[in-house]
Amino acid sequence: MKNLLNQIFSLGVGAAVTTKEQLEKVFEDLVAKGELSRTESKELLEQLTEKGTQAKRDLDHQVTALVSKALKDLNLASQKEVDTLKRRIELLEQRLH
Repeated sequence: MKNLLNQIFSLGVGAAVTTKEQLEKVFEDLVAKGELSRTESKELLEQLTEKGTQAKRDLDHQVTALVSKALKDLNLASQKEVDTLKRRIELLEQRLH
């Protein structure tokens, strides 16, 4: 499950990089045409990059919360609980032998 989520996030990051590269090209064209200064271009790109980074953080938190809720709703045992039960079984088996 975690691997799948990482792959999905990687796809999102890849799309973001492509978008950033496309924005840089658009801004360079606007600078070349004199419609935007180099400083304005840099500031806009930084603002958009920061907004994208914040949006990714927000999405990460939302996905984590949704996955946690889904797992809780399924009432699955955690790895810690499984490990505890394994240790108890091992101790009981040792007592029987």
